[in-house]
Amino acid sequence: MSHTANDSQGNKVRLDKWLWAARFYKTRSLSSEAIDKGHVRLNGLPVKASREPKPGDTLELRIGPDTRTLVVKALSGVRGPAPVAALLYEETAASLLRRSEAAEQRRLAPEPAHSQPMGRPTKRDRRQIEDLRGAAPRDEWNQRWSASLDDPD
Repeated sequence: MSHTANDSQGNKVRLDKWLWAARFYKTRSLSSEAIDKGHVRLNGLPVKASREPKPGDTLELRIGPDTRTLVVKALSGVRGPAPVAALLYEETAASLLRRSEAAEQRRLAPEPAHSQPMGRPTKRDRRQIEDLRGAAPRDEWNQRWSASLDDPD
């Protein structure tokens, strides 16, 4: 009997391992870290990584800017291919709608760099700005801070 079959028949799996097996995080330590930071809630409550989800439980995951609401469908402690991992959970309709609206807002939002009329000033621009401000000419500065030994000022 395979390990996945045992897990789906009632064996218990840690939450961090389930999140890794369901392919929400690349490593089990990343899933455990997300749980410790409070990015994962089980049935509306903060949980520990050792908690054991059951089919029918509701999970809230905050991954980046998105929050997903999932219903646990099956348990597995084995990381398999993505189509198999997708069978372990079902995302709620409200969660799908929220994520698609957020993605659309991000797509339509203006690029932050475009709000800047120009980038960083070039060396030439800086020199022109200094001239406009009436800064001391560069030659005076070099004269004042000369490091030559033969100049007895």
